[in-house]
Amino acid sequence: MIPASHESRTASLTLAPRGEVRHDWTVEEIEALFALPFNDLLFHAQQVHRAHFDPNAVQVSTLLSIKTGACPEDCKYCPQSGHYNTGLGKEKLLEVEKVVEQARAAREAGASRFCMGAAWKSPREKDLDVVLEMVRRVKALGLETCMTLGMVDNDQAGRLAEAGLDYYNHNLDTSPEYYGEIITTRTYADRLETLGNVRQAGMKVCSGGILGMGEAPRDRAALLQQLVRLEPHPESVPINMLVKVPGTPLEDVDDLDPIDFIRAIAVARILMPASHVRLSAGREQMNESTQALAFLAGANSIFYGDQLLTTANPQAEQDRALFDKLGLHPEVVGKSAGETCADDARQQADLEAALEARAARQAAAALDARAGELAYDATRA
Repeated sequence: MIPASHESRTASLTLAPRGEVRHDWTVEEIEALFALPFNDLLFHAQQVHRAHFDPNAVQVSTLLSIKTGACPEDCKYCPQSGHYNTGLGKEKLLEVEKVVEQARAAREAGASRFCMGAAWKSPREKDLDVVLEMVRRVKALGLETCMTLGMVDNDQAGRLAEAGLDYYNHNLDTSPEYYGEIITTRTYADRLETLGNVRQAGMKVCSGGILGMGEAPRDRAALLQQLVRLEPHPESVPINMLVKVPGTPLEDVDDLDPIDFIRAIAVARILMPASHVRLSAGREQMNESTQALAFLAGANSIFYGDQLLTTANPQAEQDRALFDKLGLHPEVVGKSAGETCADDARQQADLEAALEARAARQAAAALDARAGELAYDATRA
């Protein structure tokens, strides 16, 4: 029999039904999820996961740096920042043909999504034209496309969408309260504005954060709350474990307990039931048991690695062996033409409905503000 204390603790949570998506989670509710007994938390996460996904399918992405180093941002975790001496050399934007070649190799290695990242604060006009051609060419290979280029405005987001970009990655990194301890060259509002521009252009959002940067447990709850507030939820939510790089300000920060990391995966799954939760950076440092727990907690997306060779690399081979051991398999983008069309139509309808609802709220707020400006104050007569 379950102890009453466990029953009451679980009952006190306002857990959404498995089919319901909420955007109104409070930090206190999210902290209560984190505080659940580990087995209870994973049980809830598994129920949510199985209601929305094949529990043994994992979406596989490959990440390629298309422009490396000399970034003007001062993110304390990043070896590509020009503010720190990490021994990483500056590289120019890759040629389109080289990107296409690596994308083709990624597809042959089993990836369904090809992600391209550039170390920029925001893309310059002359570089954006090249990036758009990369998107078009990679898309033509039958791969889903994802880009992370820093901040983008409405016009840039629209052009990326027109080129066929499926996902845009822009992480929030941490909580609003802790953000200033990690980055000073870009505000939290800047990040949220970029995500809004991406949504307005009709693209899917990939946004998550990094754990183990010295943040408090409440910061992890507050980060997830920011992601949950986005309407719709990000379709892809990368949960990164800090990779401590010599030369960066965070190279000596204390390690995060792996169990705390798994709790964050499980809570993210519960909060964002229909999103892919990606076991992202730091996975190379995790043993097989930790990775297996992450998949049990609801992670269902991975990167093969942050560098792709033209032949299968050792990381990909290790992943295949782990998949075999756990009975996992790569997620198929579309099971059938009918199912794919239905899913696409439903996702598009959900996105359009969410955008319309947001626009209506903004319009109502503007009317209220205008009414306040025009209101006659009799006390001033």
